[in-house]
Amino acid sequence: MTAPGPYRVLWLQSGGCGGCSMSLLNAEHPDLYGALDALGIELLWHPSLSEASGSEFLALLQRLESGEQAFDALCLEGSVMRGPNGSGRFHRLAGSDRPMMSLIAKLAERARHVLAIGSCAAFGGITAAGGNLAEACGLQYDGDQPGGLLGGAWRSRGGLPVINVAGCPTHPGWVIDTLAQLALDGLTPDRLDALGRPRDYTDHLVHHGCPRNEYYEYKASAEQPSDLGCMMENLGCLGTQARADCNIRPWNGSGSCLEGGYACINCTSPGFEEPGHPFTQTPKIAGIPVGLPTDMPKAWFVALASLSKAATPRRLKLNAVADHIRVPPGHEPEDGS
Repeated sequence: MTAPGPYRVLWLQSGGCGGCSMSLLNAEHPDLYGALDALGIELLWHPSLSEASGSEFLALLQRLESGEQAFDALCLEGSVMRGPNGSGRFHRLAGSDRPMMSLIAKLAERARHVLAIGSCAAFGGITAAGGNLAEACGLQYDGDQPGGLLGGAWRSRGGLPVINVAGCPTHPGWVIDTLAQLALDGLTPDRLDALGRPRDYTDHLVHHGCPRNEYYEYKASAEQPSDLGCMMENLGCLGTQARADCNIRPWNGSGSCLEGGYACINCTSPGFEEPGHPFTQTPKIAGIPVGLPTDMPKAWFVALASLSKAATPRRLKLNAVADHIRVPPGHEPEDGS
């Protein structure tokens, strides 16, 4: 497939922290600008990367909204701010008195594709946590419920729903891959999951490739954050439920939350921001973790966990509750160690 011309992208920010843009700048092999150039993607405007501002920016928006200048993709980073009372006046377009949500809705009708960049733009995310006084929502979802700004039945001019490149922040590779597929006219509805997320990364679990998988297999669990063991049983890790390829496609070439010693909080899913308990605690009923792997019956998991624990090598038992490897593979621990 070859693109007929430049694929033109407008990137706007609304209610968010800018973390997805910061993540995007960390793209490697190729870098962001190298990737855009190779794919024939033209970035019409980005709040952090573009020189145009003030009247130049407002004039560009006018041309795009009126249809005088065509563009292909609207990327929104950050949630839509609908407050107070649905007026959108909490967030107005700089240099005008216009609610940002009105502009976003108008531009969405002009774009061939619409992308929600990050979980705030997709579902409301962190911005919608707490009492949500700002009435923050996603482009096509309000939490896990279809709706949001555009409505659950909305489709772009290209025939797709809002493409939710969810994550907090989203991985630079997820953004670039999605734009590449769109630029080459290769992203079809069947390549989006039930929440409108690209299946290129949500067909995987964060658990896949986890550096702590040996501990998980034997249910050798960490007891405190500095321990090396599996963090599912005690420290809130949701890697066996989270849909993403973070440990297959490392961040910044080598890292992931789990690689850095922090439990997965399932940030690609709606509602992750308010789990109802501390992120680093695992809720349990009768001693059994509530958050078990989504594709395994609970009774099977409990039975297998009991067998695994019974067969756990002493090496793993000791290393799981240590902050460094105390016993390397192939070494029998000494008595009393």
